[in-house]
Amino acid sequence: MVSIRCKMIVKEKLKELGLPYTIVNLGEVELTKNITQQQREQLKKALLKSGLELMEDKKAILIEQIKNVIIEMVHYADELPKTNFSDYLSKKLNYDYTYLSNLFSETEATTIEHFIMLHKIERVKELIIYDELNLTEIAYKLHYSSVAHLSNQFKKITGLTPSFFKSLKDKKRNTLEDV
Repeated sequence: MVSIRCKMIVKEKLKELGLPYTIVNLGEVELTKNITQQQREQLKKALLKSGLELMEDKKAILIEQIKNVIIEMVHYADELPKTNFSDYLSKKLNYDYTYLSNLFSETEATTIEHFIMLHKIERVKELIIYDELNLTEIAYKLHYSSVAHLSNQFKKITGLTPSFFKSLKDKKRNTLEDV
């Protein structure tokens, strides 16, 4: 689960199946009691119909937890942690960072660092579009060492400069008749 919408769908399916829960977070559900194998299969089918998957493999679950911690940290936290991302992930998930990093790289064919970078750039795009902060403030908020560092990383990932990206949002779309 990587969005609020996914959480809503999971809550809905749990209610439909009469499965009591205490918490539905990104990537995990805490049920108030154990469920039968039949209930597990019903939940699995219901989630699949909505495009979601019930994960049972411990490594796959850990990968999802890594992704969810990063997504929550970058997109939903008011402020990024003051510590290194590696320390933050290790503390949050109670695993050695080297293990997390190796598992993530093997499974996802990218590094945790690259995954974080991609999400930070998506957050930068979002903040540029909202137009509430200037680039200096965005760089500070997302812990970039400088605006130049943010701009270089933005261009490397998107192929555009932040200012060009901002100018694109200001342009109006043409109607179909005008194309």
